[in-house]
Amino acid sequence: MRGYVKRVSKKAAKLSKEQLLSLLNDVVDENESLYSILDSISTGIIIVDNEFYLQQTNTIAESNLSFTVHTDELKAFSCPIWEILEDEEIASYIKMCADKNLTNCSEDFTIETPGGSVRFLTITMTPLMHHTKLTGRIILVRDVTEKKNREILLHRMENLANLTNLAAGMAHEIKNPLGAISIHIQLIQKALAKARENNDILPPPKFAEDHITVVNEEIDHLNKLVMDFLLAVRPVKAKLELKDPAKIIQNAIDFFEAEFNKNNIEISFEQPTQSAKILLDEKLMRDIIINIAQNSQAAIKSKFEKQDFSESKESGKFGIQCKTKENKYIINFTDNGCGMNSEVISKIFEPYYTTKANGTGLGMTMVYKIIKEFSGEIFVESEVGTGTTICLVFPLPQNDKKLLAMEGN
Repeated sequence: MRGYVKRVSKKAAKLSKEQLLSLLNDVVDENESLYSILDSISTGIIIVDNEFYLQQTNTIAESNLSFTVHTDELKAFSCPIWEILEDEEIASYIKMCADKNLTNCSEDFTIETPGGSVRFLTITMTPLMHHTKLTGRIILVRDVTEKKNREILLHRMENLANLTNLAAGMAHEIKNPLGAISIHIQLIQKALAKARENNDILPPPKFAEDHITVVNEEIDHLNKLVMDFLLAVRPVKAKLELKDPAKIIQNAIDFFEAEFNKNNIEISFEQPTQSAKILLDEKLMRDIIINIAQNSQAAIKSKFEKQDFSESKESGKFGIQCKTKENKYIINFTDNGCGMNSEVISKIFEPYYTTKANGTGLGMTMVYKIIKEFSGEIFVESEVGTGTTICLVFPLPQNDKKLLAMEGN
């Protein structure tokens, strides 16, 4: 049809009024057909010119993105598109693409619907060409929520396999207090039986009470074990969103920095050269950071409490380093505390294992569980008397990897 209209338009001067009206009707029909096709496509499409002024959009794009004005209003076509987008992150990304004149790039975003659910969107920028000349951009908006949710569900199913180890640990922990309860009840039963044989002469004062006290203590112990077990096996309610870990780390440092300073522990934080986002839950990520920081603080205090700070040239140090490498986001936590031997390292993530007098043995178990929920890995290196390094490795979204590569060129 387009070729026909083009040929006829060259002879427009020779056409009659009826022929011109017929040609105009054909053009209108073609336009309506193209708009129908545009609205039928399952991917959101936004077309902008070189100044990023809106030219055309389809229904899917309008349903996935929120605009401050209706796209049919005059204002929508009289300013750059980022000025009429409600989501600040997406608006900033598109403005960044315009400022850097990027034509081929993509990034993932999370948006929250009015109902409170989270949706995952991929925004892709592609060039709009006409006769080999760049005339604007085509912004593709894809809803990848189902794909992301499938990935999250797969990781959760993998995590269920770890319940076997937790259950085995629970069975082992329960066995000891149950054995103690059984022994003390048997002793009470024997004492009562002996009393009946001796004309109901009761055992010495507090004999039964002492045994019952032990039984009650072991019952309390069992109750705590069960509660800890339920905490450990309870599914992690993670609200996964694309977030910048460096910002979360800085907020966490602001929270515990005063306590570290009080204990003469110096904190250092090295941020990545290029910002990046990974899929995580902000609250749970903060819990991970604070848990690791508290363990480092305890290790540093354990080492330096035995030394005189005024005489020692060394002081407590806790460092966090973030960096991106290939398709990974890496966070290193380093301290110069008392360190751990290989036996402790091998058990550090096991449920109920702790080196602290009042520890539950579930802190690092929960850290491991949450990191797995984020599709990450955790590695520990330590040397007794020297310190410990804990390394967290998370996958970078493929689109972030491409964007970082382009920014580095």
